[in-house]
Amino acid sequence: MLHLILVLSGVCTIGMTLPLPNYYSYSMAVGDGSGTEYSTAYDGRITGIRVWENSGSYIRGIQLRYEGNWTTPVCTSYYSPLEMTLRDSESIIQVSGKYGSGYIYEIMFVTSQGRSLKVGQPYGTSFNLYPSLDGSELRFLSGRQNGNGITSIGAHWAVYYTDDSKA
Repeated sequence: MLHLILVLSGVCTIGMTLPLPNYYSYSMAVGDGSGTEYSTAYDGRITGIRVWENSGSYIRGIQLRYEGNWTTPVCTSYYSPLEMTLRDSESIIQVSGKYGSGYIYEIMFVTSQGRSLKVGQPYGTSFNLYPSLDGSELRFLSGRQNGNGITSIGAHWAVYYTDDSKA
């Protein structure tokens, strides 16, 4: 019960719609975790992704769009990002990639419609983040960054309910 209270209090403090506890899961962060904490939590459903890569090296920055609103980029946003816009009723159901030597080197977002956005270099240890509950989708990312790039990444999953689906 204490674990449930801690999870719920953490979700409440980030200012987003509270998912029902039975429909929420967390994929533990991978990477060395140095630097400052970040979170992309925002209200609404994720509708777009931008990823910046340090040319031929590690992931420099990530940005998510919720409905029509882009979050502040995590870390840096130098150079041109690779971007994916999600279709209606499409959601992110998997985040995978590689990490090592202090950074996330490769990241791939896979959608419920079988599309993917893959950015970075195939260097390091593989990771695969996905929800533990059927029907869940990516709600936000969290982890650490050091000003130069993303050093760790974790994924928060939940079933997304619209006003129509709550009835």
